[in-house]
Amino acid sequence: MAKASLLLIQAFRKTAEALMEGKPYEWGHMGACNCGNLAQTLLNMSKAEIHNLALTRTGNWSEQVNDYCPTSGLEMDRMIFSLLEKGLSTEDLQQLEFLSNKEIKMRLGNRELKNNNRQDLADYLNAWADMLEEQLLQEIKLPTELEVFVN
Repeated sequence: MAKASLLLIQAFRKTAEALMEGKPYEWGHMGACNCGNLAQTLLNMSKAEIHNLALTRTGNWSEQVNDYCPTSGLEMDRMIFSLLEKGLSTEDLQQLEFLSNKEIKMRLGNRELKNNNRQDLADYLNAWADMLEEQLLQEIKLPTELEVFVN
């Protein structure tokens, strides 16, 4: 599961909001699909830039992430590496492409999610953001009343 961070929480929510406001979404387009839309937000790249990098190799996001090699020198692998540096895992990216993370789906009532549905993607991203936000809040240690008055 992704590393809980404000960066990812904000990126998930921003991507979901942009999708619901009509941002281009096309599941068969490497730059405008589920992973492509999130990559646009996290890496500040256009859908065309992402799509062109992805075309240097065959396969959808899930297949390309499966073939990921950090030392290949391929631009697509560099882009995947950049996403991993932001706190995502290769499994996160594969699951995002097919909206298949079981914890996230459970939060959404285990309803059937379609990997090519704008609303389902936005719901998935918001539920994922909620999960990470809860994890982040659990990590914060607030001082007790006594500690506040002593210091």
